[in-house]
Amino acid sequence: MTKLIALIAAGSFATTALFAGEHGEGIRNVQNERKEMKMACSIPLDDLNLTPEQRNKMNAVMTEHMKTGCTEASETKYMEETKAVMTPEQYAKFKQKYDRAPKEKMGG
Repeated sequence: MTKLIALIAAGSFATTALFAGEHGEGIRNVQNERKEMKMACSIPLDDLNLTPEQRNKMNAVMTEHMKTGCTEASETKYMEETKAVMTPEQYAKFKQKYDRAPKEKMGG
C-alpha cells in the first residue's frame, strides 16, 4: 500500500512538472514581453528646472506610482500626470529623454 501511494505521488509530481514545463515557458515569455518596456519613472528630473512646487507635485506622483507598481497602465498614468505638472517646454525635454531611453526590464 505504501509503495502504491509513493508511486501515485511520484506520478503526480512528474505530471505537474511536465505540464509546468510545457505551459510555463509560454507564460514566462509573455511575462517577459510585458516586463520589457520604457519606464517613464526612471527618467531623471534634475535638469528640467522644476520649481519647488513642481518638484513636490512630482514627488507625490512618483510616490503614488511606486505604490501602484510599474505596469503599462501606471506608466501611462505617470506620463499624463507629468504632463499636467510640467510646462510644455519641460515636458518636451522630459519626453525627448523618454523617447531616447532604452527599454528596461520591469520589476516584479
